[in-house]
Order: sequence, then structure tokens, then C-alpha cells
Amino acid sequence: MPSARLTLGPLLFNWPAARVRDFYARIADDAPVDIVYLGEVVCAKRAPALAAALAEAAARLAAAGKQVVFSTLALVMSEAELDATRALCDAADGLVEANDMAAVSFLAGRPHIVGPYINLYNEDGLRVLAANGAVRAVPPVELPAAATAKLAACAAAPLEVQIFGRQPLALSARCYHARHHGLHRDGCQYVCAEDPDGLAVTTLDGASFLAVNGTQTLSAGYVNLIHQLPALRAMGVGDFRLSPQDVDMVAVARVFRDVLDDRESPAAGESALRRLAPTADFCNGFYFDRAGADWIAPGDAPPPV
Repeated sequence: MPSARLTLGPLLFNWPAARVRDFYARIADDAPVDIVYLGEVVCAKRAPALAAALAEAAARLAAAGKQVVFSTLALVMSEAELDATRALCDAADGLVEANDMAAVSFLAGRPHIVGPYINLYNEDGLRVLAANGAVRAVPPVELPAAATAKLAACAAAPLEVQIFGRQPLALSARCYHARHHGLHRDGCQYVCAEDPDGLAVTTLDGASFLAVNGTQTLSAGYVNLIHQLPALRAMGVGDFRLSPQDVDMVAVARVFRDVLDDRESPAAGESALRRLAPTADFCNGFYFDRAGADWIAPGDAPPPV
């Protein structure tokens, strides 16, 4: 069984630069995570405002002994965005997470990571990506446990699975956040910054449905696979991703680290996470090949894959 590493995925939300600096300073100093992903994944318009803050974060995280991975944009839609993606792939001092097939192409023959925005659903796909240079892959969040186990068993490249945070579901060329405020994407006024944990979307009868983050659609609930950690480790998964949310992510990381290291039970970990994110609905349905929004309690879960 591989040693378990905690990773912190790229920040998906539009936080002010000062908050980004403070967030990553605390991650560097206090969070028991091994790998931190940095970069603008959702909207190229946000990138210039955060460039200096992310450069500072990279230096501080590296000085603290964290491995830094640079994440690319997940939907490349213009020549300028293509050029920026190529420049990031060429200039990055370390591993790059490719979230668009353009980045996969630019990184061919070089060690890199395949992010969760690449359509990776079977063993042959993983083998092709590994032959291209992928040294780790993050499967799409909707992949059920049985498919994850098959990917892990083929051993073409190690897997990293998201275990906490809103799940990225879709990206659009249009910005719903701007449209919600009566604006166009080109003149959006960066209104997505008003929702640091995403804009809640409800059904007509008021039920929680999704969350919007600029051009991105996310799950309404936070995925929480704390009870599934032993099964994932038994499959051969060694890297476990936390996605940054508007909660105390240092404390969240400590909870998962304690469970991975058998200092706390998954049940105790779940209780701690519910205290840390009291307004969040937890979900794990995709893991069980159910609706992603479902929460399958341990007593109702089928036997491990």
C-alpha cells in the first residue's frame, strides 16, 4: 500500500490577492499537506490580478518543504489563452497540471500531471496519457469506485482522488455569474469575487442544486470521502486532494491527516468536518455510482470495491 499524501488543489474561487497571500502563508506554515497546486484554472481574466500573489505563495510553500505544482487553465478559448498556456508549460519550474488537452500537447515527453478536467475514464486512456509523460492523474470526480479501482490496478500512472470540497462539474464559454448580475463576460466587473465559496443555485422549489463560480459549475455540496479512505488506499491510491473552500482549510487538512495516519477514526473525522463546515452539505454519491449529490452513510454503503 502506498504512503498517503495530502494535496491541496488549485484555488477555484476569485479571492482578493491579499487573502490569497494570507491563505497560502498559513498553508505553508501550518497545514499537513505535501503538495500544493497553484494557478488560475477557471477564468483567464482573473490571472493577472493574482500573478504576484501566486509567485510569492510558490516561493513560501517551497521554502516550507511543500511540493508546488502549477495548474493550467481548464478551458482554452482564444489564441491569447493558448499562448499563456504554452508559456506556463514552458516556464514552470516544476511539475505542471494539465487541465486542457492543449496543455497535454505542450507537455508531451515531459513529466506532468493530468488534472480532473481531462476526460479520463478507462485504462487505455490512462496508458496513452502516461506514455505522453503523465506521472500522476486526477480522475474526473464523477468516476465511481469500481472504475477508479480499475484505473489504479492498471498501474500506468498513480492516481490522485479528490476527497473534499465542491466538485467541478462543467465549464462554459459564457459566464453565468456575470449574467446573474445583468452583465456580459467582457464587462463582468469580476462579480464572482462576491461569492468566495461559489454562488448557490436552487431549484424552483428552493432545493439546493448547484453552485456557480464564474464560468464554472460546481456541486452544491462538498464531496467528503473520509469514510472511503481505507478503500481508496486498498485500491492503490496514494494521493488525496482537498479543494480549497471558504472554511479553515488548515483544520480540514489536519482532520484528514489524522484519519489517514490512524490517529482518528473516520467517524470522528466526519464529526470534526461537520463542525468546521456547518453550513455545507456533504456528498459522496459519485463514489457509489449514485447521484453525485447523495450522501451514503457508512451503515448504508455497499461493501468496498
